[in-house]
Amino acid sequence: MNNFLDLADFSPAGIRELVALAARLERKPEPMALSGKVLGLLFLNPSLRTLASFQSGMSRLGGSSFVISPGSSWKLEYQPGVPMTGEAAEHVREAIPVLASYADVLGVRSFAGGRDLEVDLGEPVFQAMHGLSPVPLINMESAVNHPCQALADWKTLDDLDIPDRGGRFVLSWANHPRALPLAVPAAAAHMAAMRGMDVTILRPPGFELPAPIMNRVTEAAAAAGGRVQETDDREAAMDGAHVLYAKSWGCTRDYGNPEADAALRSALDGWTVDSPWFEPADPACVFMHCLPVRREVVVTSEVLEGPRSRVVQQARNRMYAQMAVLYRLLLDAGD
Repeated sequence: MNNFLDLADFSPAGIRELVALAARLERKPEPMALSGKVLGLLFLNPSLRTLASFQSGMSRLGGSSFVISPGSSWKLEYQPGVPMTGEAAEHVREAIPVLASYADVLGVRSFAGGRDLEVDLGEPVFQAMHGLSPVPLINMESAVNHPCQALADWKTLDDLDIPDRGGRFVLSWANHPRALPLAVPAAAAHMAAMRGMDVTILRPPGFELPAPIMNRVTEAAAAAGGRVQETDDREAAMDGAHVLYAKSWGCTRDYGNPEADAALRSALDGWTVDSPWFEPADPACVFMHCLPVRREVVVTSEVLEGPRSRVVQQARNRMYAQMAVLYRLLLDAGD
């Protein structure tokens, strides 16, 4: 294991091994396993859970970490051959190898630009970083992927004994005042498909997931024995569901057009997850969300604080899943 950039780089069996390692580290901590190792964290966009869970996980394994957040005062350029006369003070071609020289493993977070769908689907920032780091690289969320969240979600499903083949996973669009990136919904749907579940994408018209993302999810499901469908029929989608995973994302029909996006979502107040959503579902159906979540907009407090909610467990599993990634990258490199 040389990098952790995408769950698609692993077989389902390989992911299950990582999940099992995460569960073992949760049960039996190894407080000196990574003693003397250093984790570098480069956040080109803000973070709460990702930053805290990586630092806590590295500390619990005996290692240390440093954090770089360029922010508004120091920006990085990633496009090749561009005269750097703007706000960017440094290019990734220097920044990544330098930061990597201070660390044994490097995590990077960089959100989508949100202006051009085809550009974002191409993961331009991570593509620009390809091959620049002499140490293992971790994707802490990119334009259209979030493998750390997906790995934690897989562990959460296993912890809850949610079935893989035959399990019904509903990824539902939910209301939000802003157009959010595609990274989490794309990663969550792909994770459930790799697990062999029957995946339903529930969304209003105009918020269809892009074809490259749907193709990737469909291929993963076919390989694992699951199925994928996309619909705007809530009752049909929730019929027999074991998991309702809520997440907002921007309008793909008018991607990069905030005015058109806002106009479309202004008529979608009914897309706040509430208790009646679960009536057609399996009686033990759980509610999941990656956090942060806007109460009474994405989901009601009744659901969020009720017995179906697993959002805190999901967030806690971020730490254990990432501990497993760090353990494998730093102790089992090359396996």
